[in-house]
Amino acid sequence: MEFSILKDIVIIFALATLVNFVFTKLKIPTIIGYLLTGIIAGPHVLSLINGEHEIELMAEIGVILLLFSIGLEFSLKHLLRIRRIVFLGGLLQVMITAFLFFFISRFYEMTWQARIFICFMAALSSSALVLKVLQDRSEISSNYGRTVLGILIFQDIMLVPLLLFSNFLGPSQIDISHELIVMLIKTAAIIAFVYVGNKWLMPWLLRVIAMTRNQELFMMSVLLICLAIALMTYELGMSLAFGAFLAGLMISESEYSHNAFGNLIPFKDTFTSFFFVSIGMLLDLNFVVENIGLVAVTVLLVIGIKTIVAGGTGFILGHTFKGTVMVGIALSQVGEFSFILAKVGLDQSIITSFHYQLFLAVAVITMSVSPLTIQLARPLSELLLKLPLPSVWVNGLFPLKEIDVPELKNHTVFIGKDLTMLKLSKLAKYIKLPYISIIFDPQKVRELQKEGENVLYGDAVNEPVLHKAHVGNAEIVVVSVGNLVPSLAIIEKVRAMNKHVFILVRAKDINDIEAYFKMGADQVLPENFEIAIDLFERILAHKLIPKIEINKLVGDIRSDFYGIFRERDQKQQENILDEFPNIEISAIETEEGSFVVGKSLIDLKLRKNIGVTLVAIKRGDKIIENPGPEEVFQKHDIAYILGTFDQSSKAVDFFSNNETN
Repeated sequence: MEFSILKDIVIIFALATLVNFVFTKLKIPTIIGYLLTGIIAGPHVLSLINGEHEIELMAEIGVILLLFSIGLEFSLKHLLRIRRIVFLGGLLQVMITAFLFFFISRFYEMTWQARIFICFMAALSSSALVLKVLQDRSEISSNYGRTVLGILIFQDIMLVPLLLFSNFLGPSQIDISHELIVMLIKTAAIIAFVYVGNKWLMPWLLRVIAMTRNQELFMMSVLLICLAIALMTYELGMSLAFGAFLAGLMISESEYSHNAFGNLIPFKDTFTSFFFVSIGMLLDLNFVVENIGLVAVTVLLVIGIKTIVAGGTGFILGHTFKGTVMVGIALSQVGEFSFILAKVGLDQSIITSFHYQLFLAVAVITMSVSPLTIQLARPLSELLLKLPLPSVWVNGLFPLKEIDVPELKNHTVFIGKDLTMLKLSKLAKYIKLPYISIIFDPQKVRELQKEGENVLYGDAVNEPVLHKAHVGNAEIVVVSVGNLVPSLAIIEKVRAMNKHVFILVRAKDINDIEAYFKMGADQVLPENFEIAIDLFERILAHKLIPKIEINKLVGDIRSDFYGIFRERDQKQQENILDEFPNIEISAIETEEGSFVVGKSLIDLKLRKNIGVTLVAIKRGDKIIENPGPEEVFQKHDIAYILGTFDQSSKAVDFFSNNETN
C-alpha cells in the first residue's frame, strides 16, 4: 500500500509547526511561515515532497473553504450594498493596472499577445491571502475591508472572461461572440440561482436538516452544499473558489449560518495552510538567484504600481488618506488565480518559459511580503499624515459633513464601532443621556448621522478628535477598539486631558487587564470572562445559594483574575452592601405635580412612614450630600434612597403621588 501522500502531509505539518512556532515568537504572520515551508520542502530546495499534485488538490480545497467562510460572514445584502465598489471600483482597478503593465511590459521583450496576457495577470490580487489576513484582524467589515473585498470579488468574476480571452490570444481561434453569449446566459442563471437559494432554498433545507438534531449530518450537509455549488460553477467555466463564495452567501442569511461557520473553522484553517505551502513550492530559488536584479526590480514595480492604482481607486470611491493607503497596500500583491492564467498561457505558448518563471517568482515574493506590508499600512499612513498634505487628500473626495458639537459637560464619550458600542449609543439616545460617539469609519458615521446619532468621525488616538468630543469635560469615557496598542494610547491621552473622568475599557484578552489599569483605566471588562461570570452567577442562583455567598464567590474569582486592579469603589460597595444583600440604593425623580415638592424632610418623615433613608439629593448639576431636616424638595430633584427592595418600591409610589391624591 502506498502512503507517500501521508508522508508528505507529515513533512508539511512538521515543518509548518516548527516554522510557525518560531514566527509566532517573533510575532510574524503565520502565512509567511506556510510559504517558507513550501519553499523549503519544495522541488527547488530539499525536494521533500513527492505528491505535488495531491498537495495542490488539498490547497484547492483550502481556498474553497476559505472563500466559503468569507461568504458566510458576509451575506447577500452586504454584497448588494457594495455593488458600486464591486463594479466601479473593481473595473477601475483592473483596467488601469492592466493598462500600466501593458506599457511597462514593452521593456521585457515580449510579443504583443504576451504583453496583453501578462498585464491582466498582474492586475489580479490574492483573495485567499488578503481575506485571510483581514479575517484574522477582524477587518473584513471595516470601511477599507469592504472596499478590498468588493474589488477582489470583481477580480474573481474577471477570471472567466480572462480565460476566454486567453483562448483568443492563443494559436487556436474561437468564436468570441458565441462564447460571450453563452457566458452571459450562465451568469444570469447563477445570479438567479443564488437569489433563490439565499431567500428560500437554503433556509428551508438547513431547517429540515437541523430538525434532525444530528450534528454530524448537519456538518456533512454544509460541506456538501459548499463543494457542490463550487463544482457547479466550475463546470460553468468559473473558478471553484468563486462558487464557494456564492455558496457561503446563499447560507449567510440563514439562522444556522453561525453554527455552520463554527464547525467549518478547523477544516478551513487546516486546508488553507496547504494552499500557502503549495504556493511556496512553486518558487525556484535558483532562477531568483540567477536573475536577482530583474526579479527585484519587477517586484518593486508590481508592488509600487498596484499600491498606487488600488489606493487611487479607493480615493475615487471616497476613502480618506488613511483608507487610501490601506486599500492600496492590501491589494499590492499578485493573486493565486494568476497562477491558473499563467499555466494556461504557458500551455498555449502565449508566454515563454522564462517569463513564466519570472512571473512565478514575482507572484510568490509579493504574496510573501503582503502580510507584513498590510500590518505596516496603518502606522505608515499615520506617519505620512504628518506631512503637509492637501486637505482633499486627507479627507477624501467626499468628506464627511462637519457636525457642530455643542459644548458638553458631564457627558459620556463612546469610542469604538463594535456592535456593543453602537447599542450603547442608541440606549443613551433613548434615555436622553448626554453623549457623543467617536467612530473611525466614515461609512458607518454617514449612516449614523442620517439616523440622527451624535457621532464624530476620527481616530481617537489623535488629540484634536478627543478635544472636539470635549473629553476634558466628560464624566465617563468608554473605550472599545479591540486592539491593545491603540486602546492604551487612547487611555493615556484621555487621562492626560481629564484627571477625574471615569474610563471604562472593553478588553479582548484577560491578560491585558494589568496594562489597561496601569495606563489609567478605572474599570476593565474582559468581555468573554464577564459573560462567563454572569452565567456562573445565574447557575449558582438557580441552585438557591444565598446571594451573599454568590457575591463573595464572584468577588474572589474577580480578585484572583484581576489581581489588585479593581474598580476603585467596588471594594467599599462589597464591604457594606454585600453584608446586607436585600438593601439597595435607588434614584427617584420628584416629578412636577408630586406632593413632595415644597415639603421638607421633617414634613415627609421618610424613615418613619416608609423606612428608607435619604442619602443625597441631586439638584441640576449640584449634589446635596446628607441633606438636613429643613431641606425642601423641588421639582425634578433626584432623591437617592437607601432601603430594602420593598421599601424602595414604596418610596417610588410615595414620590409619584400627586397633590390631588
